[in-house]
Amino acid sequence: MTDPHAIVIGGGQAGLATTHALLTRGLRTVLLEAGAEPVGSWPRYYDNLTLFSPARYSSLPGLPFPGDPDRYPHRDEVVGYLRRYAARLDADIRTHHRVTTVARDGDGFTVRTDSGDTVAAPAVIAATGGFSRPHRPALPGLDRFTGTVLHSADYRTPEPFTGQRVIVVGAGNSAVQIAAELAAHATVTLATRAPVRFEPQRPFGRDVHFWSAAVGFDHLPIGHLLRSKPASPVLDAGAYRAAIAAGRTGQRRMFTHIEGSTVRWPDGSTDEADTIILATGFRPDVSYLDSLGALRDRVPLHTRGVSTTVPGLGCVGLEWQRSFASATLRGVGRDAAYVVTRLATTTSPVRRRCCQPVG
Repeated sequence: MTDPHAIVIGGGQAGLATTHALLTRGLRTVLLEAGAEPVGSWPRYYDNLTLFSPARYSSLPGLPFPGDPDRYPHRDEVVGYLRRYAARLDADIRTHHRVTTVARDGDGFTVRTDSGDTVAAPAVIAATGGFSRPHRPALPGLDRFTGTVLHSADYRTPEPFTGQRVIVVGAGNSAVQIAAELAAHATVTLATRAPVRFEPQRPFGRDVHFWSAAVGFDHLPIGHLLRSKPASPVLDAGAYRAAIAAGRTGQRRMFTHIEGSTVRWPDGSTDEADTIILATGFRPDVSYLDSLGALRDRVPLHTRGVSTTVPGLGCVGLEWQRSFASATLRGVGRDAAYVVTRLATTTSPVRRRCCQPVG
């Protein structure tokens, strides 16, 4: 392959959608993926993870999700879908290539991997997404807890927690799903800073994603207007709310103190706990951009995915990058197309070369 027009970092859903958008414009592309295959973080999620969006709203550009379009796919189905998607791309996909640094090189960039390999191109798109670095907040007394603390990224199945007293921290979909699953095996308390906000999965008999698409909410480019990410509601067909109402999953405000295995709640009562699971979300892992001046507080400085400080640099897959759906399977394709179009029309080396035939 001759020199690429663009380098994509990260081979998950964001990187694959971005590669598709680049190839569609006739731009030669190298995709660098740290793992063994271009499927992102999906194989590492908990075993029973089920999408909250139906298959018809869980596709990347150019390849519909197979099967019943109204079903809710499981984790392994998503992994299989991403494998097929990557195999259909006519791109130079290099696995086991973890990017360590991206440096300016004249009008373009030089990307270096942990193996010492380098790749140069006039444009770079960071697509390691917003879910590559588990967020572990500084909760009161957590450092004094003598039990086990783990992030939801390390949770797989409920059986190892059988008979334990478990606190799940978080109020999002993953927190509630994990807590409900654990309730059949352990004594579970859901600890939240604010009440869990439930929304029906299928209002008026249609999935909420149908209504979101129908009114155009997914397409609204409003993410850049928000100073902080709004708390997402928990989509529920009724089982999760019922589990909490029936007491199978307790719900308390965030604990105020921990000493040993004793957890103190805001009302002064205490409980003993064996394990605390932090379902507290993720943050972007784009430390390889440090030397470019492209980050603030470890997060890219951008407008709708286009760097505001480094010409020729973009990102795809960040939460609220452009819209409500930006970090999802159904949303990364639109964001990728926007970023690629912007870079192709504003980055002079790419403009000069984008009309050359693909080698």
